[in-house]
Amino acid sequence: MATNIRPDRTVEDDWWTKPIPDNVTWGDGFYCETAQVFRFLKSTCTPAVTLGSFVSCYAGCSFAIGKNGTVQVGDYTLLNGALLMAEENITIGKHCLISWSVAICDSDFHPIDPALRRLDTMALNPYAPKLDRPPIGTKPVVIGDNVWVGFNAVILKGVSIGENSVIAAGTVVTKDVPANVIFAGNPGKIVREIEVKE
Repeated sequence: MATNIRPDRTVEDDWWTKPIPDNVTWGDGFYCETAQVFRFLKSTCTPAVTLGSFVSCYAGCSFAIGKNGTVQVGDYTLLNGALLMAEENITIGKHCLISWSVAICDSDFHPIDPALRRLDTMALNPYAPKLDRPPIGTKPVVIGDNVWVGFNAVILKGVSIGENSVIAAGTVVTKDVPANVIFAGNPGKIVREIEVKE
């Protein structure tokens, strides 16, 4: 199993001394630049993160996975500085390119209601009296195979992106994206179709 992960789950030549958490699994050829990408992984699920064969995960990525969250990433997908925030589930297909500062989130993470949001700010402070957070809605995100998500794009909860599509840099994705299109803007829209050659 070729990888730069040592048997103790630490990364070779890593400045971050902690190992990759036990509830992260990966296939042959997994490349991880630093185990620090898992520093915000709080999930109690086993596995919490499933990475396919030949996945590349570069510094700047962050798996911010909540207690019940899970993430699956398909074979040969490259994550380069992406932020994955999952309270429920994010699925990314095979052969995807996820660029710098891309944010993929399956939740709003805070209530819309102003009174509940006020309570949430108090519950989140580690030094304030202990309060339970108000309920937060979640909807899974599914990204199909061979999708390219450009720099600084934001993919919001409940979105599905079809295979071969391109999400342009800076795009905010608030609705489903069909296969084989270029999707751009804020909010995002289809700007053209991609001709798929066999």
